[in-house]
Amino acid sequence: MEMMDFREMPYARPDIDALAACYRAAIEALNASDAYADAKAAFFALQEQEKQAATMFSLCSVRNTIDTADAYYDGEMKWHREQNAALIPLRKQYQQAMAACPFRADFENEFGPQMLRLIDAALKTTDEKIMNDIIREGELRQQYQKDSAMAVTDFRGEKCNFYGLLKHMESADRQERREAFRAWASLYAQISPRLDAQYDELVHLRDGMAKKLGFQCYTDLAYLDRRRFDYTQEDAARFRAQIKAVITPAVAEIREKQRRRLGVDTLRYYDEALIFPEGNADPIGTMDELVSKAQRMYREMSPETGEFFDFMVKYHLFDLETRPGKRMGGYMTRFPAYQAPFIFSNFNGTSADVDVLTHEAGHAFQGYLAMRSIPVSSLSGSTSEINEIHSMTMEHFAYPWMESFFGENSEKYLTAHLIGALSVIPYMACVDEFQHRMYETPDLTAKQRRQVWRGIEKEYMPWRDYDGEEFLEEGGFWMQKQHIFLYPFYYIDYALAQMCAFQYYGRMKENRAQAWQDYLRLCRAGGTKGYFELLQVGGLLNPFHDGTVEKSVGHVIEELRRRY
Repeated sequence: MEMMDFREMPYARPDIDALAACYRAAIEALNASDAYADAKAAFFALQEQEKQAATMFSLCSVRNTIDTADAYYDGEMKWHREQNAALIPLRKQYQQAMAACPFRADFENEFGPQMLRLIDAALKTTDEKIMNDIIREGELRQQYQKDSAMAVTDFRGEKCNFYGLLKHMESADRQERREAFRAWASLYAQISPRLDAQYDELVHLRDGMAKKLGFQCYTDLAYLDRRRFDYTQEDAARFRAQIKAVITPAVAEIREKQRRRLGVDTLRYYDEALIFPEGNADPIGTMDELVSKAQRMYREMSPETGEFFDFMVKYHLFDLETRPGKRMGGYMTRFPAYQAPFIFSNFNGTSADVDVLTHEAGHAFQGYLAMRSIPVSSLSGSTSEINEIHSMTMEHFAYPWMESFFGENSEKYLTAHLIGALSVIPYMACVDEFQHRMYETPDLTAKQRRQVWRGIEKEYMPWRDYDGEEFLEEGGFWMQKQHIFLYPFYYIDYALAQMCAFQYYGRMKENRAQAWQDYLRLCRAGGTKGYFELLQVGGLLNPFHDGTVEKSVGHVIEELRRRY
């Protein structure tokens, strides 16, 4: 497709009949071809059709998340879910043909073994027997997004959603923080019966899907579905233990310093976001001005990042402003037919806005490079353990330009950013352990789920104090993490990736040019190899090995002792 402004990109339902015909033609060619060239041509012909369909799905999904109340795109998402599920039998026949193709070795020799490993895994994780379950799962995920996006409250004369309240929760005025926190918690308490019911159904649905496919529990299915070929649930537990042993005490030390700086007897949850008593560093400028500053930064950072961000700006490949009805959070997605990334966020006037222009831009930069250099679409992106290295490392590479965003408060931002990057890791471990527990015991009640969360939270974050707010004291905080609903088991990936980003950050201090080249090599490799192999490509230590957590974060802890 010829590139155009995002706002002008036409949406139309993909031609499902043409896509199905292409699947059949590919199956026939893979089974009957006498030459590898014919089989490869059939593979790429199908890939082109899939890219067109994927682009229309992404466009529909983005517009749906921009306005969850838009009935048209709400309906189109339903249509996509149904069509995607209906294609499962045909897609599986194609995957079987690829797996058994007489030219399998030729594909692996040209494109690497990871391409067929992905297909082998897909054959075990999808089947028409779970077709209706997949449709229902999509409906529940979309309903969660809508319910959380539509939740608003009046706060000091202003209509605020969850993101609008976060700004007030960073106020230097403790009473304002407390009031915003109460309003924030109240919003979740109000919608919690719906969210509890949705999650209960999701857990049982996913558990049922796993058992239909022959897995003992959903966790086993999820690990394979997330392409965790290189590590196990036991490895993840040992990684969490390293976090508890090394990072939890370091963050507890920071929280105690923060308590003394803020001059409070007890550090409450609504105090945690305020790093400096006079107020955190907020970015200077409007949304458009921040994007313009980011453009200058990326032009100066490297030729590759300059070309990438100029492309993003030219074609308006962003939606950054918070609005009622807009889905929470931020993400990067792709329009593969245009070879174009897209960044979605909810700016709220805090330093998190700048984090979006570095974090999500890190994802987008990698996608921009890989879509132009890796011929097999399924290999242009990796698993999230690798993908999050791209984004988190970019946050650190952007440090030298923070004065343009924060002026005289740039050092405050850098300190707060490092504190945030370190202190969120125990929370990531909480989310991961919670999800393992939920799918081990899917019949827990809503109350029992909250009790499990609160117990885990006290282990990894013993400083957490909700100031008597009943909903959160009982364990309701888990509900605010959308990954638990939408992307099960996708959260420890951030902690794994941050270990690697901290490694790159340490090397930046010694030899920035070399660190950049290692990072660039990792980005360009996409998902052409497995997780452990890609760590080697990027020159990174394996986070699961004993001692890696301490090696990765030690220099950060020492820097924060000097800074804070």
